[in-house]
Amino acid sequence: MRIALAGAGAFGEKHLDGLKKIDGVEIVSIISRTGAQAAAVADKYGASHSSEDLEDALARDDVDAVILCTPTQMHAQQAIACMDAGKHVQVEIPLADSWADAEAVVAKQRETGLVCMVGHTRRFNPSHQWVHNRVAAGEFAIQQMDVQTYFFRRQNINAKGEPRSWTDHLLWHHAAHTVDLFAYQAGRIVRANAIQGPIHPELGIAMDMSIQLQSESGAICTLSLSFNNDGPLGTFFRYIGDTGTYIARYDDLVDGREQPIDLGGVAVSNNGIELQDREFVSAIREGGEPNSSVAQVLDCYRVLGELERQLAANSATQ
Repeated sequence: MRIALAGAGAFGEKHLDGLKKIDGVEIVSIISRTGAQAAAVADKYGASHSSEDLEDALARDDVDAVILCTPTQMHAQQAIACMDAGKHVQVEIPLADSWADAEAVVAKQRETGLVCMVGHTRRFNPSHQWVHNRVAAGEFAIQQMDVQTYFFRRQNINAKGEPRSWTDHLLWHHAAHTVDLFAYQAGRIVRANAIQGPIHPELGIAMDMSIQLQSESGAICTLSLSFNNDGPLGTFFRYIGDTGTYIARYDDLVDGREQPIDLGGVAVSNNGIELQDREFVSAIREGGEPNSSVAQVLDCYRVLGELERQLAANSATQ
């Protein structure tokens, strides 16, 4: 399996680290915003090709698939370009920053039949897999999810603290993780509400947001998001159910009394990104549909589109 990676930033390197652990995978090409960065990362991971232009990788006959870790605003267009070139593609979250663009990617996947997967990593974290397995077995029914997604990001920087060439977004990026995970664990979302705080004068985005969701099962979810939190960073999920309470922090899980849950045997790795990449490679090799396929996660973007319209309408009346 010969793979090109576009977007060799902080998250791109997490994928490259995961790919190195998968048998039979070769990292062929690195695409990044500058030639120097692309060349440096290519040298680090043993890729024979590097460039500033995705088209250079798509034109190569030794590239079977592409992983996109590029700016959000480029995801839909680049995913479609990959499939037009006959390449399987995994798009880092979010798939798009509009409902129309998300629908366009799904249409292209159906037209080509290629594997198109979206990086909804929470489906793959062993902590959330453990909960999902209990739900599927009828041993746990979710009543409520309480989720906090907190960062301290008052400047336009990435996870390494380096300047970004694009602006992150609480709704289309960070809320997408929870919206999809809640539907994956509790059923299709039938009600959604959102409010947001003031728009940052320089970044042009809301720095705080609150979202309420309800699934067809009756379960509810409360999601708080902030770029203003000067404290523990990341996303923390509290599952409150009929037979227990569980708190997931990325790949780790504890019960409601902070007692660790043994996740041994849940998956072949305890790294959600690696597991996500293994799913992508397996789907291509076996000709199947991966978990987190573009078709499976599409409804998440329907909900995000509805919330965006709601937020815009609320802003217009203020």
